[in-house]
Amino acid sequence: MAASTFLSVFAKSPIKPIEEHIRKVHETSEQLIPFFDAVYQQDWNAAAEVRKKIVMLEKEADIQKREIRTNLPRGLFLPVDRADILELVSQQDKIANKTKDISGRILGRELLIPIELQADFKLYVQRCIDATQLASDVINEFEELLETGFRGRAVDIVIKMIERLDRIEKDTDEMQIKLRRALRLLERDLNPIDVMFLYRTLEWIGDLADIALRVGSRLEIMLGR
Repeated sequence: MAASTFLSVFAKSPIKPIEEHIRKVHETSEQLIPFFDAVYQQDWNAAAEVRKKIVMLEKEADIQKREIRTNLPRGLFLPVDRADILELVSQQDKIANKTKDISGRILGRELLIPIELQADFKLYVQRCIDATQLASDVINEFEELLETGFRGRAVDIVIKMIERLDRIEKDTDEMQIKLRRALRLLERDLNPIDVMFLYRTLEWIGDLADIALRVGSRLEIMLGR
């Protein structure tokens, strides 16, 4: 989105740019699906192409974040604090940053995912992306929350969505534990440095769900104030 077009959104609503930012952030994280598909096939050229798209999307999200910080009006008559909104955007942006870091480190080392782990690994990545999707859905209720004065049915819907987000994050914790146990059984047959990177990769991917939950939690804090 061109900067002028993005900024024009502020004239209509101070919240729409935050919603657009989380959609961009989620779009970035979604690219890990085709990225890891290429990694499983050891197709590093294809992985590099997906990585280029991740970098492009992350830059676009970063531009949006800076524009929000610069142009979010002061003195808004809103039931939320400006500092809370800026902190929310900062948390959102970490999803795109983490996605870029994951893809860069995997591609830089051309790190293979052992075939014995791939089935569960795919499910793990997808579940973490489920978390970023739900975080995006939660934030895209922000406008309606403001319109209803943080009361009524909209609040109930958001609270239930945040509860679902918490369950997804717990799912990813359990999936990570299972993968770490499976990796431990393979350690002796793998390059020790690769093993170290694989353990870290599991943590980095799990961070996506953790950050997504923090995004939901930030909005929940606003609801409680």
